[in-house]
Amino acid sequence: MTSGTPAVSVLVPVRDGGLHLDEAMASILAQTFEDFEVIAIDDGSTDDTADRLERWAMRDARFTVGRQKAHGIVGALERARKLARGRYLARMDADDIAEPHRLAAQHAYMEARPHLAGCGCGVRYFPADAVGGGARRYERWINGLLSPDDIAEAIFVECPLAHPTFFLRADAVSHVGGYLEREWPEDYDLVLRLWADGRRLANVPDVLHRWRERADRLSRTSRRYSADAFRACKVHYLRRTLLRDGRGVVIWGAGPIGKSFARALMDAGTDIEAFVELDPRKIGQSIHGAPVLDATAGARRFGPLHLPAVGQPDAREAIAGVLRAAGHAPLEGFVPVA
Repeated sequence: MTSGTPAVSVLVPVRDGGLHLDEAMASILAQTFEDFEVIAIDDGSTDDTADRLERWAMRDARFTVGRQKAHGIVGALERARKLARGRYLARMDADDIAEPHRLAAQHAYMEARPHLAGCGCGVRYFPADAVGGGARRYERWINGLLSPDDIAEAIFVECPLAHPTFFLRADAVSHVGGYLEREWPEDYDLVLRLWADGRRLANVPDVLHRWRERADRLSRTSRRYSADAFRACKVHYLRRTLLRDGRGVVIWGAGPIGKSFARALMDAGTDIEAFVELDPRKIGQSIHGAPVLDATAGARRFGPLHLPAVGQPDAREAIAGVLRAAGHAPLEGFVPVA
């Protein structure tokens, strides 16, 4: 450990996290990279979280503990961020486990890439008996996103960096306003604002973080993390960025995802110029007042933004291949959504 200002500030918001808190904090203090501080904010806990945090602070001077009434995760993160002194802000959840070389790997990755605003890393959900098929699919998807181009091209599918693995330049986060209280996920909102500001993000190609799966996780219980909230977030930032000039859209896929996305865009004021479908029974019909085209006719449409709006990654990739072959460029002519 070096003296003076730490290189990394680890932000830990926690409410009623006593059950797993010690295991999570032990994994941080076991890091091979030692030039860090931990800023843990107890957000109105009613269990023994506060006592456990105080014991960790007494054990290691790198710990700073704050307490507040229950303001929520955004308020706790912003309080922690304003206390942080590090050049980098790393996230940690109070029930996860960081591999011993996580901070070392992410710090080295960022130091070697000054053009990046931040990175995440690979994750592994645990315990195995609590992890369903949906979580494993998301795990495979996010672990396959590595380069800045991977991240950018997938940014409207789902949050492409796992929140508890964030390792971001503090000045970049400050520049875009930090964490904001919105009606959708705070981590996705921050990532989209960084991207919209022209910042580049990536993921370290190693599994460095064990992400605990629990039925009572905030992302499983809060309306802010519902499918409707994610869709509202995507539409908001699509209209601020790729659709800011008033472009219309062509929706590839007239299933539940495509129709719900089209409705949300229409409600926000975006024109749906066409749908594209493979099902011959739907071709020639009209949905939300827009014609349903086959893939050949759809790919010939230049000008509107094409949105592959299907749930399966292989189907999105197949549509992207058709659009590339027709001359549409990622993030200019098309971007997948889900």
